Amino acid sequence: MNAAARKPDRILLIIVAAIAALVIVALAVVFTRGEPQVLDESTPAGVVQRYSTAVISGDTTTADSYLTDSARSRCRGFAESGPLPTRIVHISTTERDNTALVRVSVVVNTGSGGPFGPSEYEMEDRFSLVKADGRWMVDQAPYQLLSCTGPAVKP
Repeated sequence: MNAAARKPDRILLIIVAAIAALVIVALAVVFTRGEPQVLDESTPAGVVQRYSTAVISGDTTTADSYLTDSARSRCRGFAESGPLPTRIVHISTTERDNTALVRVSVVVNTGSGGPFGPSEYEMEDRFSLVKADGRWMVDQAPYQLLSCTGPAVKP
């Protein structure tokens, strides 16, 4: 009977060890994920990544360097409203000779909490890019990611 009592203890020990191993692997994955992979700046997705990062971090000079003159002129009369996105996720890129569309998921945290935690919303949108002098430039961006560095001009 003594051997029968030890058998459940071994099974329990194996189960606990397996759960502990899974927890360690999960923690390792979470903590080693780090920053997103930096995409090549010569690609439309790489330009969108750098532009979005600059807008979210408040670096309007860098963000402005990725805009076409046409995109900058659309900023006239634009007034920022609402919180900046907290995450931009690349969905797909459609590239042609001199134009590209980069579809993204834009996640915005409104900062207000509710009974179920922080409130956020997600929507799909797209960037339109054009190639100018061999370089991809943002010609249209989702409204949450417009970087308008100059003063708003009244129409």
